[in-house]
Amino acid sequence: MVSAKEVQLLVLSCLIFALPSTGDPLGKPQNLSCIAVQEGERISPNISCVWETAGRQTTDVNTTYTLNVGFLSGMYNVSTPEKSATVSVGLFPNPSLLDIWVEAHNTLGKVESEHLKEEANWFVKTNPPSDVRVISERTFPTSLLINWAHPIEEVYVKLTYEIRFCPSGSQNWTYVPLVDTAKGIQCLRLQNLQPDTVYDTQVRCKSALEGGYWSNWSTNATERTPEDRPRSKPDLWKIITVDESTARQVWFICKDPVLSNGRIIRFDIKIQDHMDRVKKRSGELESIPVNRSKADPSPSQQKITILKQISLDDKKSVEVYVTAVNSVGKSPEASLVITEKANELPTVKDLKVQRNGGQLCLEWKPPARPVSEYVVEWVSGSPIDWVSGSQMDWQREQASTTNTVIKGSLEKFVSYTVSVYPLYSGVTGKPASKEAFLEEGVPLKGPAVKLKGKPGCNEAELVWNEIPQHSRRGFITNYTIFYTSGTKTHNITVPANTTSYTLKSLSRSTKYDTWVIASTIRGSKRGFNHSFTTLKYGTGEIEGIVVGVCLSFLFVVLLTMLLCINKKDVLIITKHFFPTCPPLQTETPKENCLSGISVLDVDVCDGKCWPEDDKASLPLKKDKYLSEEHSSGIGGSSCMSSPCQSVSDSDEGGDMADTTASTIQTLSSQPQQDIFSRSESTQPLLDSEENPDMLLQEGSRQSQHFSRQPSFTHTAGNEDSADPADFNQLEMEQQVLEPLDFCPLEEETTPTDGQSADGLPAALVSSYMPQLGGYRPQ
Repeated sequence: MVSAKEVQLLVLSCLIFALPSTGDPLGKPQNLSCIAVQEGERISPNISCVWETAGRQTTDVNTTYTLNVGFLSGMYNVSTPEKSATVSVGLFPNPSLLDIWVEAHNTLGKVESEHLKEEANWFVKTNPPSDVRVISERTFPTSLLINWAHPIEEVYVKLTYEIRFCPSGSQNWTYVPLVDTAKGIQCLRLQNLQPDTVYDTQVRCKSALEGGYWSNWSTNATERTPEDRPRSKPDLWKIITVDESTARQVWFICKDPVLSNGRIIRFDIKIQDHMDRVKKRSGELESIPVNRSKADPSPSQQKITILKQISLDDKKSVEVYVTAVNSVGKSPEASLVITEKANELPTVKDLKVQRNGGQLCLEWKPPARPVSEYVVEWVSGSPIDWVSGSQMDWQREQASTTNTVIKGSLEKFVSYTVSVYPLYSGVTGKPASKEAFLEEGVPLKGPAVKLKGKPGCNEAELVWNEIPQHSRRGFITNYTIFYTSGTKTHNITVPANTTSYTLKSLSRSTKYDTWVIASTIRGSKRGFNHSFTTLKYGTGEIEGIVVGVCLSFLFVVLLTMLLCINKKDVLIITKHFFPTCPPLQTETPKENCLSGISVLDVDVCDGKCWPEDDKASLPLKKDKYLSEEHSSGIGGSSCMSSPCQSVSDSDEGGDMADTTASTIQTLSSQPQQDIFSRSESTQPLLDSEENPDMLLQEGSRQSQHFSRQPSFTHTAGNEDSADPADFNQLEMEQQVLEPLDFCPLEEETTPTDGQSADGLPAALVSSYMPQLGGYRPQ
């Protein structure tokens, strides 16, 4: 038996299945669009439509869409779960009115879109016009004639056209107004075109009804307009370089006119003195032929032509006139004035060049004098390098412009010299220039350092060249010099405008390695190493030592010579340091001093040289003088210590002559070494030695009575004859003893011709050696 509770559950489950499903409400289809395309020469009978669903569509419930197309002959529909469908109507119902809509339905309900009611041709999209051709007419250099064919017969669809054109390579299209092509035309003349310019032309079409679908554009139809006379001036400019001489080197260059209207075949240039304005039109023209081809770039990428180079003195100014010529005619005349160097017109003020958004932006203040225009020039490298392939270009700005952007093509990491020239009615002013980079980077190579001259002992001068401009890739901010001797590395930072530096406080005779690093804001680059060794001695030190030693030696030599020259008797000094010892003798030589005169004696015992009557008195005289010698107390001395008596004081009278004769030394029997001077004695001076002047006076008085006689050598074995060799020796000794002051004693009797005063032969007359110098200490 079923309980009441089970019955209730069964009823609830039936009710649940009986209720409709719940979810998001069904969205209405919208934005319905339909199209019928051309197939062959007719319109396709297939009508394709697409739509969208409004609101959020649930995914739990499947929705079906039905496309409905209705016209007079019937209704056509198709169902699909997608949001697009195509309905085939058998034959395109032209010119019937079509009614098209979409219906959506599911378990939650049913909804349909707005009805799209238009004429059948409104939904047609034809093919683009065919056989489009462009014709150039020589008599119309600013126009082109374009022709085309209808894509479909007018019985099916009446069409309208749209035409657009642009210079070849450009995407800046120019559209012909629709009012000029509203009718079903098949040709049109394009006007106000640029002569000698290649144009691309395209055409499309659609139904003449308002709205509908444009066909695709036709393929490009390309043609060049005919040439015409140039309508603008050539862009004349100059390059000036300063030569080593006084003359300036000027290159005149130009670009083709912007409106060249044809291929330029030559330039006519005329150069004359700026002050000679009266003869301006009578100057001689010079033609500069150029070779241009039809494939040359457009005027926006004109080539630069070098017209002429001249040497211009600093004190001269010239005016240049240039015209461009093509196959049709000449252009207007361009002029440029180069003034004297000393009379250049003022430049712009406060020029600034900055990077902004991948471009170089310029800003300046105009000069006080009104200008006609500005020329902005940029060069990579020096201007003259442009001739060898460097990049150079310029652009012109209006007189009211004070800031601009360089419009030419610039490269990264390349240094450009940017200059602004004011022009005063064709007269160029002085430029203002700045160096700039579009973008900076790390230098490609570092500076090569080397030694200037030779290193010193404590310092060395380093030099390096600036990095070439094409390798810098940015502004050099500083150089860093590194040097090391192997134990410690030192570095010194110098400004960017420095290319040499002297290292100081280096060690002597030490090897150093050095290198230089160049830095930009993006990084640094190291150069090659260079090694050098400092000197052990500095410059001039060795020379100073040599000169000092030489001067010291010379000073010693000179001092010695001066000391020797100032001495009165160098020989005595020499004998003092290097004495000569006399040979040993059996008998001691005697030397008698008389009034300061040293008298050399001959052995008195030698009786062979005396007369027979005096031989008896010789022993007594000898003993007398020997006793006096021994009484002097001088052992072996050649001088007596007792004072010598004068002739007037002697009581022996004639014995003095004998005594004197006894003191004569026979030159042949006694060698020269037996002669001694008083200066060799160590005894006290005699009175006559202390007063040499008295001795000289006394000797002079005595010389009045006795004539000076030479001393002769007389040997025992040769009394009657003399050897010639002995006479030669005698003459030599006479020359030595002759200058001396001898004082022979005065005799009372006059000697005979063959004898001396005491009866001796004339050959035995005494000779004396004066002691003028007095006592000389040893």
